[in-house]
Amino acid sequence: MAAARRATTGMTFWRTPRWLAGSVRNKLLAMALLPLLVAFPLLVLALALWGSAAYDRLLITKVRSDLAVAHGYFEQVLSEVGSGTQGVAGSQALFAALRPASPSGQWTGLSDQLALARERLGLDFLLLYDPQGQPIARAVPPGLSAGDAVAPIPAMPEALGRSQKARLLVLEPDELAALAPHLMPRLRIPLVATRNAAPATRDVEHRAMVMLATHPVLDANGRTLALLAGGLLLNQNLDFIDHINRIVYPEGALPFGSQGTATLFMDDVRITTNVRLFQDQRAIGTRVSQTVRDAVLGQGQTWLDRAFVVNDWYVSAYEPLLDAGEQRIGMLYVGYLEAPFRLVRYAMLAAIGLIFLVVMALSAWFSLRWARSIFQPVERMNRTMQLVEEGQPQARVGLLPARDELGALAGHLDQLLDVIDDKTAALQRWGQELDHKVAERTQELEASNASLQLAQQQLVKSEKLAAIGQLTASIAHEINNPIAVMQGNLDLMRETLGEASAPVRSELKLLDEQVDRMRIIVTQLLQYARPTEYAGYVEALDLNRTMEDCLVLVGHLLAQTSIAVERDFQATRQVGCNRQELQQVIINLLINAIQAMPQGGALKLLTRDWWPQGSEDGDAAGAMLVVEDSGKGLSTEVRDRLFRPFFTTKNDGNGLGLWISQGLVERYGGSISADNRPDASGAAFTVRLLTEPRAPEAARTGNGRPGGL
Repeated sequence: MAAARRATTGMTFWRTPRWLAGSVRNKLLAMALLPLLVAFPLLVLALALWGSAAYDRLLITKVRSDLAVAHGYFEQVLSEVGSGTQGVAGSQALFAALRPASPSGQWTGLSDQLALARERLGLDFLLLYDPQGQPIARAVPPGLSAGDAVAPIPAMPEALGRSQKARLLVLEPDELAALAPHLMPRLRIPLVATRNAAPATRDVEHRAMVMLATHPVLDANGRTLALLAGGLLLNQNLDFIDHINRIVYPEGALPFGSQGTATLFMDDVRITTNVRLFQDQRAIGTRVSQTVRDAVLGQGQTWLDRAFVVNDWYVSAYEPLLDAGEQRIGMLYVGYLEAPFRLVRYAMLAAIGLIFLVVMALSAWFSLRWARSIFQPVERMNRTMQLVEEGQPQARVGLLPARDELGALAGHLDQLLDVIDDKTAALQRWGQELDHKVAERTQELEASNASLQLAQQQLVKSEKLAAIGQLTASIAHEINNPIAVMQGNLDLMRETLGEASAPVRSELKLLDEQVDRMRIIVTQLLQYARPTEYAGYVEALDLNRTMEDCLVLVGHLLAQTSIAVERDFQATRQVGCNRQELQQVIINLLINAIQAMPQGGALKLLTRDWWPQGSEDGDAAGAMLVVEDSGKGLSTEVRDRLFRPFFTTKNDGNGLGLWISQGLVERYGGSISADNRPDASGAAFTVRLLTEPRAPEAARTGNGRPGGL
C-alpha cells in the first residue's frame, strides 16, 4: 500500500501552489478568474501583436503609395522635358529662324527665340547645334552678364548623344559647363559627415544630375537641319523637390503632427531635399545609411521600412534612379516622421491594457460577491484558529447559518478545540521560544546580507574608478609627449637665437604660457583620474588683473575692429577659481561681444564686489565681472536658449562656448547670466564667483559635467 502510494506520488507532474492549496477563497477566485487570467491576456497579447503588425503594414502601404505618387510626378517632369524639347524642335518658328537671314549665312533671333522657349518650358538650358555637333545658338538665361552671353559655346558633349528620348544623366563638371556655365555654382556640394553612412572617399560632390532631351530639327524632306538639346539640373533644385513634397504630402495629409519629406540622391548624396539638418538649413550634402545604399543602389531593390534620416526616424521609401544605360545613379526618397505614429501605437496599447485592467477588476468584484457565501464560513473557522494561536483558547466558531458540510465542519472544529484546550499553554510557550530563535536568526541573516551588498557595491565602484583612472592617465600621458616636444623646441629656439629673439620675445612668452596652459589641462585630466593627488590647483585670483590679461589675448581681434574698450574695474575681493579656466570663460565672452559688433561699437568691462541678495551689510561673498556690448542685443527666444548645448546664432559656430563656460563657472560655485542692457542697446553677460577657494565639483565627486578639459 505504501509502495503504491509512493509510486502514485512519483507520477505527479504538477503540484498545487502553496498559496492556492492553503485558501478556499483563493481556490474559488482561481476557479472564477483562471480563464480570464489566462485566456484573456493571451487574446489581448495576440490582438496587440496583430494590431502592431497591421499598423506597420498600413504605414508601409502608405509610404509605398507616396513613393508611387512621387515617382509618377518625377516621370511626368522627365516626360515634359522630352515633350517640351520635341515641341520646340518641331516648331515652325524655329524652322523658319534656321534659314539664313543674311548673305553671310548667319542666323538672327535664334537666341531670343530659344530664351522664350526655355522660360516657357521651365528648363535650365536650351541649346541648338548643327548636325555635326557644332554650336549654333543657346537660350541666354536672365541675369547672365553681357560677357558670358556672347561667350563662345563649346561643341556638343558626347554625353548628349543623338537620342530623341528624355533621359536621366550624370554629367561631369566640364560637360555641364559646356551646356550651361551659369549653373556651375549649384554643382559644388560639400559632403556632411552622416551617421551610419558608408565610408567616403571624397569631400565634395562636383557632378551634375540632369534631365536631358535631344531632338533633331528636320526640314520638309526629313533631313536633319540641327539638333536641339534641353534639360533641367536637379542639383540643389529646391523648387522641384518642394513641389514633389507638396504633391505627395499636401497640407493636412499626415495626422498626429507628422511631417513628410522628399529627397533626390545622386549616388548616396542628397543633392536636393527638404529634410532639415538644423532649423533653417537643409540636409543637402548628407548621405544615406550604408544599409539603404547596399539594398537600393547595390541590389536595385525598393526600400520600404523605417530608416534613420539625418537626425530622426522616418517611415521611408527609396527607389533607384536609372540613367539611359539602365545604370543605378541615384535614388528617389519620400517618407514621414515615425514618432507621432509610434506614440499613437503606444496609446492604443495602453488603452487596451487599461480596458483589460477594468474588466479584470469588475470580474474579480463579481466573483468575490458570488464566492462569499462559501468562503465566509471557512474564514470564520480560520479566524478562530488564528485567535487560538494568538493566545485566546476560549475562541470558538459558534453556530453558522449554513447547515451544509461547512456547518458540520465548524462544529467538529469547536469539539477539537475543546479537546486540545489544555495543551494550548504549552504550545504557546514552545511557539514563543521558537519565534524568538527564528527572529534572532533572521536578524543575523539580514545583517550578513547588508554587509555583502555594501561590499559588492564598493567593489563595483572601485573597479569603475580604476578603469576611468587608467583611461584618463593614458590620454594624459599621450598628450604630455607633444607638449614636451613643443616646450623643448621653444627653449632651443630661444637658446639658438639668443639676443636675436628680442623682437619676438613677447610671442615666445605667449607660446610658453599656452604650453603651460596645455600642461595644466593635462594636470586637470589627471585630477579627474586621481583627484586626491592633484587637489589644490584652485587659487585665489585678482579679477581685475585676469581681465587685463584676457584683453591682451584678444588684442589682435580688437585691432581689426573699430571697437572702443571702456574699463571700470572696482572689484577688491579675490575669487577662488582655476586661472586658465577663468581665462577661457572671459575670452569666450569677449569674442562673442566682438562678433556682436561687426561694424564697431563700445565694449564695456566692469568688475565689482558681490554680495548675495539681502546681505549687503556683511562681507562680500565674492566678485563679479560684466561684459557689455553695443550690438543688437538678445531676443526673448535667444535669451531662453542661450546656454543650451549646440544652440548658436552664428553660421560658423558650434553652440558649445556658453554651455561650456556655464559648466566651468558652476564647478566653482559661481553662476553666469545674460540679459539686455537696460539703458542702451546691446547685451550684458554677468559672471559671479565666490571668494573662498573651492575645489571643483568634478574633483570632489569624480563625475562632474564636462568643463575646461
